[in-house]
Amino acid sequence: VQLQASGGGLVQAGGSLRLSCTPSGSTFSTYTMAWFRQAPGKEREFVAAIRWTGGTTYYADSVKGHFTLSRDNAKNTVYLQMNNLKPEDTAFYYCAASLYYTGGYTPSPNTMHYWGKGTLVTVSS
Repeated sequence: VQLQASGGGLVQAGGSLRLSCTPSGSTFSTYTMAWFRQAPGKEREFVAAIRWTGGTTYYADSVKGHFTLSRDNAKNTVYLQMNNLKPEDTAFYYCAASLYYTGGYTPSPNTMHYWGKGTLVTVSS
């Protein structure tokens, strides 16, 4: 099982980026796909999640209103659209997948079963 993440980069504050995550090696229709991020010296934190079937989304309070998570079934890809980026959004962003998370609480990294490599997002002020 692999999760291929891409789309990071350098952007000025107020700008936008879109991250992509494409899973392979298993049937992910029963999974919840998620994004976490980890800034230097900080713990990995939950950003957003989406249930592959049905498309229900969950967001951390810190990103509600300026991040949007979606999926494209035809392309088997999940997208994290990040708008109005702030310097505090700077971090490595990780795609993850969970068999069990179905919302109702903020998931910890331990809730996830699979991880992709991080993609760096840097927001300059």
